[in-house]
Amino acid sequence: MPGSDRLITELPGNEETFDCAVSLDCGDKRRLGEGVEQLLRHKPFIAIDHHAGHQTFADVSWVDEHRSSTGEMIYDLLRCLDCEISQETAYCLYTAILTDTGSFKYESTTAHTLRVAADLLDYGVKPAEICGHIFDNYSKNRLQLLQSVLGSLSLHAEDSVAFISVSQDLLNSTGTIPADTELFINFPRSLKTVKVAVFLKETADNLIGVSMRAKGEVDVAEVARGFGGGGHRNAAGFKVADISLAQLKEQLLAKFLPLV
Repeated sequence: MPGSDRLITELPGNEETFDCAVSLDCGDKRRLGEGVEQLLRHKPFIAIDHHAGHQTFADVSWVDEHRSSTGEMIYDLLRCLDCEISQETAYCLYTAILTDTGSFKYESTTAHTLRVAADLLDYGVKPAEICGHIFDNYSKNRLQLLQSVLGSLSLHAEDSVAFISVSQDLLNSTGTIPADTELFINFPRSLKTVKVAVFLKETADNLIGVSMRAKGEVDVAEVARGFGGGGHRNAAGFKVADISLAQLKEQLLAKFLPLV
């Protein structure tokens, strides 16, 4: 990503004072990571987000759950402030919108979303280049991991609920990391009969991360909130500790059966 070489993951240790702090695309303060309390000490703290059920933690919040993505909101903000948009900025904004809309196929995609994407092309963005970096860059190990993960597929409720999973042992044996599972959830979701797809991901710190995707009227965000998570109606997730993959699958299946 253009500008990624300037990113840092730790704040300066000298308690440097900033003019303000801004969080993007964080539905609650836990998403800010390990340095959350240090971050929140900087005032004013501004949150820009599009998650339904946003839990307010900032001094100033701009939250619009009807937006396709925070990237779309930032584009509008830059235009309102009459800021210059560079080709690199356009590249990053287009990537943010593309990924958060599932390549413009989620129901959050609006006519305005597509107009913003079209405007970004005028700044020199090349869709084929970005899609190539995101979708066509698998390593051999990642493809082997996908093969095994798809082998875990189970279907329930007349094939309307799909589960896939990955264990820490599988990650270790394929020489992959949790980030390599990005977008795997889209495969069970793509099944014609599936209304809810669930991906259970075991981590090294005794946690299971859960990604859920839905089509139609099932609200996976409501289910996620019951486990301390959140997200959007058709895309949500959470993490839970001290439970096995099999036990968590049974609990989630019990939640979804009445909904499909």
